[in-house]
Amino acid sequence: MSPKPRIIASQKSVLSGRGTASNHPPRFQRLTTLWEDGIEGPSPVTECRAVQASSIISRNTSPDIPFEQSINPYQGCEHGCIYCYARPTHAYHDLSPGLDFETRLSYKQNAAEVLNNELAKPGYQCRGITLGANTDPYQPVEKQLSITRDILQVLWETRHPVSIITKGALVTRDIDILAPMAAEGLASVAVSITTLDDDLKRTLEPRATSDHARLRTIASLSEAGIPVTLLASPMIPGLNDAEMERIVAASAEAGASSAAYMLLRLPFEVRDLFYEWLHEHYPLKAARIISLLRQCRSGKDYDSRFGHRMRGQGTYADLLSQRFRIACKKAGVRDGERCRGRTDLFTPPQKKGRNCAQIDMFS
Repeated sequence: MSPKPRIIASQKSVLSGRGTASNHPPRFQRLTTLWEDGIEGPSPVTECRAVQASSIISRNTSPDIPFEQSINPYQGCEHGCIYCYARPTHAYHDLSPGLDFETRLSYKQNAAEVLNNELAKPGYQCRGITLGANTDPYQPVEKQLSITRDILQVLWETRHPVSIITKGALVTRDIDILAPMAAEGLASVAVSITTLDDDLKRTLEPRATSDHARLRTIASLSEAGIPVTLLASPMIPGLNDAEMERIVAASAEAGASSAAYMLLRLPFEVRDLFYEWLHEHYPLKAARIISLLRQCRSGKDYDSRFGHRMRGQGTYADLLSQRFRIACKKAGVRDGERCRGRTDLFTPPQKKGRNCAQIDMFS
């Protein structure tokens, strides 16, 4: 039996335009990272500070993830999705996975230069790179900072394959780069749609692009010849899973050529944050939703085992999987995420400047 989630009472449990008002201390608590402004007020102002990256490409060997290399231009995400599995990573920066995650952001100022230097290394082996595996590369601050666009410029100049995961309509800004890349088999985009219910979206993903704008984004990318995958994620039993078929059908009509989904994951601090949110916004449904989630995790809140963490197991999880396959077949889209690209066109760049390893905590 899973332990009861820790629900902390607060006079202000909801902040306007934010996913959570909770800001529990990071679990490691080695030191406290001080920020100039506080978080008081009806909706805290987002702060985004520069860091100088010493490396930029992350690598993984997980059999659950269809890519080996990824780049995350940002740490933290202003979208404020309450369910985000990346929230616990903020604890490694001595910041809270709660409100800090969506208001205390960092960007890798020298990302393009460091990427250029890593691609120029003699031993580099070209494999697809995914942007947005952790936090969204097209969250609101990208409009001013253009870190993602700078990265794409390097990848296009070197003919390096890239796949993008985003909820942001801002990705259409970069069609001028992505379309010629896609024409050479080098680029694809996965657009995440969690719900078509505007009221649910406002609290579940408060600062993300609207679901209708995401459908228009799929259409714009598809019309430009860029392959688009729908990510119907996360599916939350008893909350948004009834929309699965509608989301797949609407995305296919907009131009998505493939689709994938994931069951809600509740690692580390995400569990308490999500359950707080659930009891606040859906108190009458909370017990049933928690029960259904645990039925998909062998009675637990989370199961981190490879092969189980993305889809779950048991009767309800199997039903979701069957429904998704049928929905894809009916809509005429391929069941499975598309993120591979050609590697035979890759041309290593010339190394530029000096790879800076110093961390400039903020400019």
